[in-house]
Amino acid sequence: MSQRWCDLLFAHWPVRPAALRPRVPDRLEVDTFDGTAWIAVVPFRMEAVRPRWLPAVPWLSAFPELNVRTYVRLDDRPGVFFFSLDATNPIAVSLARRAFHLPYLRARMRCRAEGDEIVYRSTRTHVGAPSARFEGRYGPAGAVFQAVPGTLEHFLTERYCLYASDTSVGGSAGRLYRGEVHHGPWPLQPAAATLEVNTLVESAGLEGVAGAPPHLLFARSLDVRAWRPQRA
Repeated sequence: MSQRWCDLLFAHWPVRPAALRPRVPDRLEVDTFDGTAWIAVVPFRMEAVRPRWLPAVPWLSAFPELNVRTYVRLDDRPGVFFFSLDATNPIAVSLARRAFHLPYLRARMRCRAEGDEIVYRSTRTHVGAPSARFEGRYGPAGAVFQAVPGTLEHFLTERYCLYASDTSVGGSAGRLYRGEVHHGPWPLQPAAATLEVNTLVESAGLEGVAGAPPHLLFARSLDVRAWRPQRA
């Protein structure tokens, strides 16, 4: 798949690795930076989503997405593990759940620009899923930079595969999958954000982050290629 990620906020909170361990498949190691694990809430917009051999379709290829994630390793391959991915497009949600084994959920979402800021609203509507809401505004607060290897910013952003388990989308075998993701280095910026409502972490059954200040980064746009996950 080819796609473009736009107006993206990385909002990260430090957590104890033991708090994540029951929510991550046994084969995956919870990845840490200086002994600390991290949870992220990541709102953004998807554009030009399409199979590489087909053109983008306006009503299917562009929509807001909002995910909750942490960082893991398998066979010393660092990657991302998603607890949830909310999106507005029901067709995209269904396809992603079936083809990519990812816990996509339907939501009612609005995302608009006000100058350099992004105003973002999301209310989960997926039948049978825990309720979750996100309301806030965010934007860049500094110059573009690329994360240096060995820094926290590099640990949090420069990851080139995802891990998924079919149990999170209704499967029963507990099979683990790894999907390759290719893109250039993130064009990161420091960010400022006002998060008015954020119940996504708690809805995933994870340790709450209410009131804790997040580590914030912003990225305006990044072109991405993603491959269908294979058994790991």
